[in-house]
Amino acid sequence: MSDSNHTGIFFFLTGLPGLEAMHTWLSIPLCAMYVSSLSENSLILWVVKSEPSLHQPMYYFLSMLAVTDLGLSASTLPTMLTIYMLGLRQVAVDVCLAQLFFIHSFSIMESSVLLTMAFDRVVAISKPLRYGTILTSPRIARMGLAIILRSVVLHIPAPIMLKKLPYCRNFRLSHSYCLHPDVMKLACADTHINSAYGLFVVLSTLGVDAVLIVLSYALILYTVLSLASKAQRLKALNTCISHICAVLLFYTPMIGLSMIHRFGRWASPCSRVLLSYLHFLTPPLLNPIVYTIKTKQIRMRMLRLFWWNRSSNRDKEHN
Repeated sequence: MSDSNHTGIFFFLTGLPGLEAMHTWLSIPLCAMYVSSLSENSLILWVVKSEPSLHQPMYYFLSMLAVTDLGLSASTLPTMLTIYMLGLRQVAVDVCLAQLFFIHSFSIMESSVLLTMAFDRVVAISKPLRYGTILTSPRIARMGLAIILRSVVLHIPAPIMLKKLPYCRNFRLSHSYCLHPDVMKLACADTHINSAYGLFVVLSTLGVDAVLIVLSYALILYTVLSLASKAQRLKALNTCISHICAVLLFYTPMIGLSMIHRFGRWASPCSRVLLSYLHFLTPPLLNPIVYTIKTKQIRMRMLRLFWWNRSSNRDKEHN
């Protein structure tokens, strides 16, 4: 099958293997996760925008993280819900290629945002007096634009290269959404160039970001240990806990999934699917919760919002 006759060809996505009879019931918690993820991240954006005291670099970066989480959730949502709610597993080639472009682009954006947040913590702890002059609003806007360009430009070639491949196998993908390595395996032509380009993108983005985040925390730890007071050290480290949780939520399932794909031939298909769900579904769901719990300003703003709603409802009832 060549590029000219991809029309009418479909790939077939996979839900949780062995649990096909329960897909309708599984759609209930999945829907709840998506609704929670979309509402939580939208609420974070609204709180940061509406609260003047949160118009600071740290919260601008948190808004970027919320936007990427919204994009990642929206990218996986269509095929996940059609599989579990409607039982429809087929997806057209062009739709599949568009989905993998957005999923991988938003994944790289999330990694890049986590790196900028690590840089934010380095500046806040190492150079607190120059924090506002280093991380100015124009500079943060340029960093955001660079994150978008980096992610989009690096991933434009991937779907174009995949579209040129002939596909003549069973067209069955091993995940509930389209991913570059998964689609590439279905080709019946030489995919060394595609594989090499995919590896280059992963190493130059996720790999570099992970190394720089580790180096950032090494610098933070060096600075914190030089502080005289134990209370100061604990206070400085406490400002990093939310970010550390976000990094672990993003990178831990990804590393596990990569290890299984490379070396885990013994692993069951179900474990691969579950790890991919952990990687793509849990960060958008849990990041807002982590930052709300650990960030006093956001927590207080949300409490005021809910208290105001309750007071308004009481006033209406009395009237």
